[in-house]
Amino acid sequence: MKTLIIAFLMFFIAIGVVLSQSKSCCTDEKDNASMTATEKMASFGGDKDFRDAHPVPDPFTLTNGSGKMITFNTSDGKTGSAYEVKPENAGNKYLFVFHEWYGLNDYIKKEAEEIAASLGDVTVLAIDLYDGKVASNNEEASAYVKEVTNERALNIINGAVDYAGTGAEFGTMGWCFGGAWSLQAAIGLGDKCKACVIYYGMPEQNTDRLAKLKAPVLGIFAKQDGHITPEIAEKFEQNLKDLNIPEQIYMYDAVHAFANPSNPQYDPDATKDAKEKTLIFLKEKMK
Repeated sequence: MKTLIIAFLMFFIAIGVVLSQSKSCCTDEKDNASMTATEKMASFGGDKDFRDAHPVPDPFTLTNGSGKMITFNTSDGKTGSAYEVKPENAGNKYLFVFHEWYGLNDYIKKEAEEIAASLGDVTVLAIDLYDGKVASNNEEASAYVKEVTNERALNIINGAVDYAGTGAEFGTMGWCFGGAWSLQAAIGLGDKCKACVIYYGMPEQNTDRLAKLKAPVLGIFAKQDGHITPEIAEKFEQNLKDLNIPEQIYMYDAVHAFANPSNPQYDPDATKDAKEKTLIFLKEKMK
């Protein structure tokens, strides 16, 4: 009898463990499903494969830059910052540029200057979502990307909108982490946004939120991307079509972050083609 009782107890303990594991699994799936697009993007910071796809940038210092760092107030009582490249004939058009996961480093500032030089009367603001932090290695980048809250990021973006002033029109673009935020900023800007460029960032998968987007989209994605996969990009494209949002989606036979010159798998041909498409798109939509 004693042996039988012990056997029953062991059986029920085993059942309890299985149910506990099942519950944990379902909770994780639910949590993942409830994550925003930018939270999903940031969650990749804990993935070794994703970190390995972002090698430490070679040292680079921008000298004699044509832009300057500026600060602006944010609604949470703090300040935000951005690298501003303002043309002599600046009007009311602004392009928000969002950095990838290493932060607003000199590579991003240089990119902002090159874009500004091609767009004429558009002021480029390379917005700092890390509040002054710039990663020097993958461990720091992984930590910083996960520290960004949606609330703080939106306060920074809205502060930049206020800085631009009443009547301003906008375009957005960004890479990776910044690509996800380019799309979110465009959604928040509503009909003030005239163009949105997203380079291999996590798209908005909630179609109710995506339906609020008023800007046409240029999407640059990579066929060999194991995180922002071709399936995710194709679903994004179909969602845009279903919502009658103008889109141009391009898939390159390259890896994630292929347009980053510090990436050992940097693809100069794909980068050149994508950049040409980007500038044509921005000039047409922000004219």
